[in-house]
Amino acid sequence: MFTHFSVTGCSLELLRKGERGIVTFSKNQDETILKKLMLMGLTPGANITLKQKLPSFIIEIRNTDMALNIESIHAIYVRIIDH
Repeated sequence: MFTHFSVTGCSLELLRKGERGIVTFSKNQDETILKKLMLMGLTPGANITLKQKLPSFIIEIRNTDMALNIESIHAIYVRIIDH
């Protein structure tokens, strides 16, 4: 279900539609997923906006909408910058 919240950030899946955040870190044992996230620009310091959660999870990064799979969503942690 939901991943924990901490001072450094919360799981991307905890954001609500329209909220913006800054990627704080990516956490996953699978190097393939981490490399994919890096190629998509989802690196620490990247600004993202959650556009939609259902039926698929879509974020906006650098004026581009991207759909993410569940493994990517669980790997990304963000600091919310507005509500």
